[in-house]
Amino acid sequence: MQQSTSQADALLNRIDAAAMLASVQQWCAINTGTANLDGLAKQAGELADAFSALPGEVSLIDPAEVTAINSDGSEFSKPHGQHLVLRVRPRANRRILLTGHMDTVFPVDHAFQNQTWLKDDVLNGPGVADMKGGIAVMLHALMAFEDSEHAQALGYDVLLNSDEETGSLASSTLIAEMARGKIAALTYEPAALPDGTLAHARGGTGNYSIIFSGKSAHAGRNPHEGRNAIVAAADLILRIKAMESDDLTVNPAKLEGGSANNVVPDHAVVRFNIRPKSTEAMQSFDDRLNDLIREIGTAHDVGLHRHGGVTRPPKPVDDNAQRLFDLVKECGAQLGQTIGWQSTGGVCDGNNIAACGVPVVDTMGVRGGAIHSPDEFLIVPSMAERAALSALVLTRIAAGEMN
Repeated sequence: MQQSTSQADALLNRIDAAAMLASVQQWCAINTGTANLDGLAKQAGELADAFSALPGEVSLIDPAEVTAINSDGSEFSKPHGQHLVLRVRPRANRRILLTGHMDTVFPVDHAFQNQTWLKDDVLNGPGVADMKGGIAVMLHALMAFEDSEHAQALGYDVLLNSDEETGSLASSTLIAEMARGKIAALTYEPAALPDGTLAHARGGTGNYSIIFSGKSAHAGRNPHEGRNAIVAAADLILRIKAMESDDLTVNPAKLEGGSANNVVPDHAVVRFNIRPKSTEAMQSFDDRLNDLIREIGTAHDVGLHRHGGVTRPPKPVDDNAQRLFDLVKECGAQLGQTIGWQSTGGVCDGNNIAACGVPVVDTMGVRGGAIHSPDEFLIVPSMAERAALSALVLTRIAAGEMN
């Protein structure tokens, strides 16, 4: 069932572009680096007030426990901010999920804190595109959708997490719980390109820390009694790098450990990232890594401990997901927007949602660019454009086009 042009125009007319811009500028004035718990708490409060304009119950959910590894190999707990959840018509037969994140990559002491107009319609600032602009798109799309005749036919959950930029480890279980039973999902990362191109299939990612425990000894008097953790770590680095293929890249990122030059090092930590393009490549690497840990431990007579793993599985696009992409493209055409897509090596919460078997389009946010840098920018007219696009997609899903 397709919306008429007049119905699409009615949705577009409900979008308040000035209110969207005001919200984005207000939200971007709050530093929400993932580790800035005070800033995230303030942001969560403002978002709770904003999303209370929608029918349903807003709640703040405590983060799951997350641990990391110090340079000395010890494990420590990493605190995170609360996540915002909104549930609308939870008993509806047909329900979808909408997700976004309130954190940014800019810590509280980063130099990039202010907003600057680059042109009359281009705003530079921390989080303007990634993704406080996207949160505004989501909110105003839902407000417009709630005024449509089909709104009562569709229920939805909204999740705005506080840790997407560091892998969503404190919210991954919540994402999976909220994805369960949904017929589709929309995520509001910025468009893959400034022209509005969507991200299609995505690779996956994993972050690992391997801790090596050797035995110290004097490098001149009795080196044979030592067990060199650095040498064992170097062996692992070379072996995992040799595992690269067309479907997998490995990036050894950091080697920590050792002490004085005349001491056999008894400690090391290797940190690395993988980017698998397929689930098979992901699983094959993980299995082989476990074998390597045993082999290297035996060969060098050192202890090895593994921390971490795949945080976001690869996101292929199956037939159901393609139907959702096609629907977004049709809605764009109806609004005079040309919607295309391309595969990308980047990752986001869309990976986690797709791993639950739910069709997802994860770049429904604003047009902009240079994210994760002080040059980040938002093309301001795109907020209303993309809000109208989402509102129309929601209306057509509510009318029965994604069963």
